[in-house]
Amino acid sequence: MWLLSEMKDTVYLDELCSLCTGLGGFINKRLREKDCLAFENIDEEVLKKHGINADTMILIRNEKVFIRSAAAIRTLLYMRWNWRWMFPFAWVIPLPLRDLVYIIVSKLRPRRE
Repeated sequence: MWLLSEMKDTVYLDELCSLCTGLGGFINKRLREKDCLAFENIDEEVLKKHGINADTMILIRNEKVFIRSAAAIRTLLYMRWNWRWMFPFAWVIPLPLRDLVYIIVSKLRPRRE
């Protein structure tokens, strides 16, 4: 089993998205270990390096890339127990359905100029 204290995983969020920056602050306040997850802004180099075309939530965990709903749900694993227990229930929802909801929300999200 992996230990969070041995890893430094990174979440990339869109800095121009109010929902994304709010989500980053929400997650950061509820981490079970403060240094287990880093938050960065999405940039072109990250997108090119991992072959991602959209500006979406990206989680790089153990050199593996997760995007959209997979990234969002996996961040629950870094949070305290009262949030982490939701992971198995959220993961049961089929990926296409989760990603469809994620895409709809991302189209409607407020963006700063």
